[in-house]
Amino acid sequence: MEYGVAHGPGIAVKFLVLPHVSGRHKPTTHRLRELVENAVLVEQLGFDAYGVGERHERPYEESSPAIILSHIAAHTSKIRLFTAVTVLSLHDPVRAFEDYSTLDHLSGGRLDLIIGKGNGAVQARLFNVTTEDQWERHRENYELFRLLWQQDQVTWQGRFRPPLHEAEALPRPLQRPIRVWHGSATSKDSVELAARHGDPLFSANGANTIEQYAALVRHYRRRWAFHGHEPQDALVGAGTAGYFGARTSQEAIERYRPVFEARMAVIQRYGHGQSLPFDTLEDFVERSSALIGSPQQIIEKVHRYHEQFGHELLHIHVDGEVLSRKDYLTTLELFQSDIAPVLRRELPSRPFLDPPVSAVPAGLHELPG
Repeated sequence: MEYGVAHGPGIAVKFLVLPHVSGRHKPTTHRLRELVENAVLVEQLGFDAYGVGERHERPYEESSPAIILSHIAAHTSKIRLFTAVTVLSLHDPVRAFEDYSTLDHLSGGRLDLIIGKGNGAVQARLFNVTTEDQWERHRENYELFRLLWQQDQVTWQGRFRPPLHEAEALPRPLQRPIRVWHGSATSKDSVELAARHGDPLFSANGANTIEQYAALVRHYRRRWAFHGHEPQDALVGAGTAGYFGARTSQEAIERYRPVFEARMAVIQRYGHGQSLPFDTLEDFVERSSALIGSPQQIIEKVHRYHEQFGHELLHIHVDGEVLSRKDYLTTLELFQSDIAPVLRRELPSRPFLDPPVSAVPAGLHELPG
């Protein structure tokens, strides 16, 4: 999976790689290189960030976001890089820290982390994680992961890995502190973990109706206050179920229909019992967070669910594998020319932190952006 971001309510472009409507996949090498090419493209278009997800089951092949983002870091100079998400329940937190601390340096301090416990049965079997211990692994791994970012030497003991005594994990990070978002789709446990530690929440907001996700965001804000944090400091990001903008709603629906049909086919083949609660494309556009329509329709819809979420980071989700390259580029350009300026003006958000200037290699300033 790949992603991208621009500020409006902080606007992120999320690019979810799906099989072509014909059912044929692009070769793996081509797909992975396209992730990098798309990151360069969205930086040139003026988006604020780009994200790469982590999945370990078909139809996805993007299992190593740290490696992919490192390659992207070498080809970009300004855009922030997101993990979306890092499935922390599957990883040794020391190894994960070392990988992402290295990436933090190579990117010049442009890294943001979104973590999640994951929910795929295939990946759980692959990494010997059970449904009974997956959440506890995620919580414990995050507690250690967090300490490693904060402390130069760590003494720690837990259930799922050997203890540490005055351990030093290297390299030490460039950003101190680094921002860690907690990805949440349905679990109040993830919300609680974020609120307790005073961390931002990122709502998946993809597969169900907006109301279900809004309830979790409200719960997060309640728990945030319960743990003694100032209400105004809570920070929320939200995904979208899809994006396709066109000059008219009729054109947008017509051009997006093959994407919706491809997604339904993917879920039917690989969904492992999951399903979307939308019978038709029209129902999907009406009740989900999908942004399909004219620029004005999309602006109005973002406003409607911003009233429920109060989010400051917005992932837009573009199905680049199904769209033609022309449609893909055109709809992103339309977002930046007609939609993003209005959202930035009407729904201002806190900016991303600037990367530490002293850490950016001089040559990176010369790269085209």
